[in-house]
Amino acid sequence: MSDGPLRRVTVVGASLAGLSAARALRAQGFDGRLVVIGDEQRLPYDRPPLSKEILSGTYSADDINLLDDDEDLDVDWRLGTAAVSLDPATRAVTLADGDVVPGDGVVLATGARARRLPGTDDLAGVHVVRTLDDALALRDAMSRAAHLVLVGAGFIGAEVASSARSLGLEVTVVEAAPTPLAVPLGVEMGTLCARLHTDHGVALRTHVGVAGLEGNGAVEAVVLSDGTRLAADLVVVGIGAQPNVSWLAGSGLEIADGVVTDATCATNIPGIVAVGDCAASYDVHAQEVVRSEHWTRALEQPAAAVATLLNRDGTAQPYTAVPYFWSSQYGRMLQFAGHRRAQDTVRIVHGDVEERSFAAVYERDGRTVAAFAMAAPRPFTRLRKELRVQSAASTGT
Repeated sequence: MSDGPLRRVTVVGASLAGLSAARALRAQGFDGRLVVIGDEQRLPYDRPPLSKEILSGTYSADDINLLDDDEDLDVDWRLGTAAVSLDPATRAVTLADGDVVPGDGVVLATGARARRLPGTDDLAGVHVVRTLDDALALRDAMSRAAHLVLVGAGFIGAEVASSARSLGLEVTVVEAAPTPLAVPLGVEMGTLCARLHTDHGVALRTHVGVAGLEGNGAVEAVVLSDGTRLAADLVVVGIGAQPNVSWLAGSGLEIADGVVTDATCATNIPGIVAVGDCAASYDVHAQEVVRSEHWTRALEQPAAAVATLLNRDGTAQPYTAVPYFWSSQYGRMLQFAGHRRAQDTVRIVHGDVEERSFAAVYERDGRTVAAFAMAAPRPFTRLRKELRVQSAASTGT
């Protein structure tokens, strides 16, 4: 909460979370100066299509713009220059070009960046998918490639594999865990998702890591930890992301795999809130600090953060939405909602796994705590609604 009237608010980050914060500020009555800072030279765009429709060529860059044509938020956009420091006392943000943006309140929405394999920066043919420029470069490379190796079988890796197969590439997916998606979905559901890869002619290598890449100027092979050598003229690395918070060193903000906030998105410094991929926020359901990189949270959480920032009576409300994410792979929609823990049991409640169309629930102490579906949107919608009702009853919201 700010200690004075807010006439100037700075939003650091110009992707979905930053745009959602700008929209929430105007919707909640803030009529002062609003500056949005972004390190990319682009207005906000949607990232989920990068690994799907942009790669497959069904979408152009214009198709993923997030700003409506007639939308006027009265924003001073500062694009193409990154924030490099934050003064906690004055809430002034210094940019890479030396400009200083003063503010009475700050929304941190700097997102995350893709992790890379060490020692591969100078090797051509090695890609990540985090920005539009990343996706466009990969799409161009895919048009000339024959053998793609994906390092990491998470959601990004699976979506890229799906897109690559649709374009006719030979694809191998390498995953260090025993099964894809074991962390978010558990081994049982991850094993079922793995079948989508093999159904579509993708070679899946699990429980093995990457020892290194080979190539003279450009990648030629991926060497696995068991000594196997996989020929590749294109490699995509999908091994997760790390929050963009290094620029906040020395600011006094609590940092622990992201900017730490309470359930209302407030940081340990008044007048500064954090949202989206860069925020490690206390989750009232999980009863722990969680950093989530999902689209729905980047869309919805900023409204709670802005309410906290503009709040004047000390009664800020926590963000209590039930986590939700989705992925589209090989023509199948995967959807998940809730909080899963390793000890939860999972049970199929609809459909047929052999048909690759089913819904499942995760249960703990006799109650449903999460739901997952593959190509079963209607049953999933019902299960998600039940989780929302349960959540509202437990939090009083």
